[in-house]
Amino acid sequence: MSIGASPFRGLPPVVKNLIIINALFYVASLVLFGTFGLRIEQYLGLHLPTAESFNPFQLITYMFLHAYFSPSEGIIFFHLFFNMFALFMFGRMLETVWGPKRFLLYYFVTGIGAALVHILTQYIEVTPVLEAITQDINNASPEALKSFLNQALPAGVNNEFSRMVNDNPENLHAIAREFMVRYRNLYLDSFVTVGASGSVFGILLAFGMLFPNTQLMLLFPPIPIKAKYFVIIYGVIELFMGVRNFAMDNVAHWAHLGGMLFGFILIKYWKNKGFYY
Repeated sequence: MSIGASPFRGLPPVVKNLIIINALFYVASLVLFGTFGLRIEQYLGLHLPTAESFNPFQLITYMFLHAYFSPSEGIIFFHLFFNMFALFMFGRMLETVWGPKRFLLYYFVTGIGAALVHILTQYIEVTPVLEAITQDINNASPEALKSFLNQALPAGVNNEFSRMVNDNPENLHAIAREFMVRYRNLYLDSFVTVGASGSVFGILLAFGMLFPNTQLMLLFPPIPIKAKYFVIIYGVIELFMGVRNFAMDNVAHWAHLGGMLFGFILIKYWKNKGFYY
């Protein structure tokens, strides 16, 4: 006797398994943080290559993690939901057209491409800060280093710094330089990226290219729009937001654009090779 239809019935295998894997990682993130205080993104989220916490496998694993906690907001579900909803809505049609292997390849190429573009833009952002830190290490007086560290270091590290200086004041400069290096490492480690958005934006781009005249119904405002115009408008918005870099905006807009860029290149390559569809 059939009790009810599976929510995954009719879904192609890659889309189905990607949704399941992302959901499992999300639950694991909640359980590990709630039980052990362990933030899994510190190990599997994408770090800058020069950060101490970076590992090459993060170019893959970051795609399966999503924001799940903020001290001011509590548990966050929308990051995962909207990415998986877009994967469900648009990815299944692409997998049906391309087949599982090509769709999975596209998913990972756009996700990794998004990571590379995001890392590049992050380096542009952090370079002035890193140069200032290096300048302070090489040229600042001991008093200036101490003043900077008192403002920059986290409380626990700052307390350790103050204790070491009080115990060994004649070596202030050497101690301050050591802690400046530690601060640099902490600063680099603070940049962590998670989410499947790069691949999802690649999927949106592909849907707009393969089904340009398909009518989509927007939620806000509730009006119909052709897929090609939807993709163009979304891309322009992401470009504007990435260039403007508004304060308190922690969305990886350049990663979204990177996913679209690498998706466009791969689709054009396939088309030139004669297996676009």
